[in-house]
Amino acid sequence: MILFFGNPKLKVFAVEISEILSTEDLKKLSWVLDSSIIDSKQITEKFIGPKSSMITPWSTNAVEITRNMGVKNIDRIEVFICYEISENFDKMIHEKYKALNQNIFNNNITPEKIYLIDNLKKYNDQQGLALDDFEISYLESLSKKIGRKLTDSEVYGFSQVNSEHCRHKIFNGKFIIDGKEKNNSLFDLIKFTSKKNKNSIVSAYSDNVAFINGPKINQFQPKRGDESSYFINKEIESIISLKAETHNFPTTVEPYNGAATGSGGEIRDRAAGGTGSLPLIGSAVYMTPYSRLNNNKIWEKKIPQRDWKYQTPVDILIKASNGASDFGNCFGQPLIVGSLLTFEHDENQELYSYDKVIMLAGGVGYGELKQSMKNIPKKGDVIVLLGGDNYRIGMGGASVSSTDTGSYNNAIELNAVQRSNPEMQKRVTNTIRSLFEMDKNPIVSIHDHGAGGHLNCFSELVEDVGGEIYLDSLPIGDPSLS
Repeated sequence: MILFFGNPKLKVFAVEISEILSTEDLKKLSWVLDSSIIDSKQITEKFIGPKSSMITPWSTNAVEITRNMGVKNIDRIEVFICYEISENFDKMIHEKYKALNQNIFNNNITPEKIYLIDNLKKYNDQQGLALDDFEISYLESLSKKIGRKLTDSEVYGFSQVNSEHCRHKIFNGKFIIDGKEKNNSLFDLIKFTSKKNKNSIVSAYSDNVAFINGPKINQFQPKRGDESSYFINKEIESIISLKAETHNFPTTVEPYNGAATGSGGEIRDRAAGGTGSLPLIGSAVYMTPYSRLNNNKIWEKKIPQRDWKYQTPVDILIKASNGASDFGNCFGQPLIVGSLLTFEHDENQELYSYDKVIMLAGGVGYGELKQSMKNIPKKGDVIVLLGGDNYRIGMGGASVSSTDTGSYNNAIELNAVQRSNPEMQKRVTNTIRSLFEMDKNPIVSIHDHGAGGHLNCFSELVEDVGGEIYLDSLPIGDPSLS
């Protein structure tokens, strides 16, 4: 059953309950939502709200707050804004409702059964897996070797783990110029600087983040992280964490969540450095085509404005900036510096432009020298996942981000956008911090959970020794996942 609170002309809270609430619980709910209950099972106005299959992070936190207040039978709370107020909305994560009724949270999509793939090339094209001819040939040979067809799950997983996004195959590829193979790959050349001039580098190109030597510091921390305790000063040999990474494709497709999870992913990388470290401050850089905000920039008039598949450059600049800043604010890390560059150039009837927007998230934090390196897992170690529920969104991020914008349909390209949930990420980081501040940190190795989801982070975590992952134990937010 769904209860409605609020004002149908402005904003309505839809509350899904599993049992009838008591008068006392209804009073609590009305108080916390700062809204009166609407005595109707249906509201006929048009609204903009979240898709039925995607529980928002706001809902997750709102439900937890009500449970902490003693209201036990609430499954979901979502906010719906009157269409007259919010005609412009992101169609990737929201949709238009002609009315609000008892069926708005119904999801009729059931999980598909695992199936065997007859044509790998066709499946690759349909799902936007970005596998090249060599990889398809490899998988076809593997299928013959094991004497059966590969499943959709196996091929999908392979595409994420072995994507350009994760493996940097172009950066690591061989350079053959004029028929002669060069000694170094592009990545070798990039790494060469730090190898030749190590200076204060503790680690680089071997972890989620780079570390340089820091000063001895007094760390102000609770004596214990698992219960209330007094604060103490603990002297540690510090290291400074440095990180920058792009989140281009997701920001092009859905700027707010793309840039938000770009900043969020970069924060996770710093938290997952060594056996845990602490993020402090963030930065953001944006590179887009010309904004054409006014007529004063005469150079922008020389090139005609084009139609954009997803968002205009102006939309991207506003929404992406809001997304990155909001994530930092909600998480508790200020975004203190950034830059912006717009570029279009026409030469020899060829147009060059930042059509696939560049979003560069960066930041600085600190860790402890003795915790700067990961350890190798061994048999008997336990794999633990920290964080929220699982969704299809973000799971195809590694492969789709390795393709050209607009190569696939909206549903597939949405897979490149992760779900922004800064409050949950703050809880995970606080947990890591409590372990990091112990005299003996129990973490053996840690990886952030980004593009490709479990497919990537679990694989990287157990790469040296192998491991067993119990997928049925994962919390599912999207009922269409199997």
